[in-house]
Amino acid sequence: MVKRSKRRRKHIPQRTCVGCREVLPKRSLIRIVNSPEGVMVDLTGKAHGRGAYLHDKRECWQRGINGGLDHALKRELTLKRELTNQEKQALLKFMAEHIPDSQSAHRGAEGISR
Repeated sequence: MVKRSKRRRKHIPQRTCVGCREVLPKRSLIRIVNSPEGVMVDLTGKAHGRGAYLHDKRECWQRGINGGLDHALKRELTLKRELTNQEKQALLKFMAEHIPDSQSAHRGAEGISR
């Protein structure tokens, strides 16, 4: 008998969107990181700090900025309990520049120019 080689399927990491709680492949979501410098968008996915993920949809970003990110980034365990106004404004600015208004297909982090 001829032995057939079985190819293993490559593991694809899954992450949950903080805004809508949908589970998707990691590469299709945008990472927000709580680093020592503060909360920022991490397009490389390699920045140090606790991370949380959001879709490239405005509804998810607005829900995340207004509450979900605080919990996901474990901000309540530090002295800073909530996102500061400056951090919220930076995230809203990124959303305005990079996230389209329409309900387009999910581009994820790979669709954003770095």
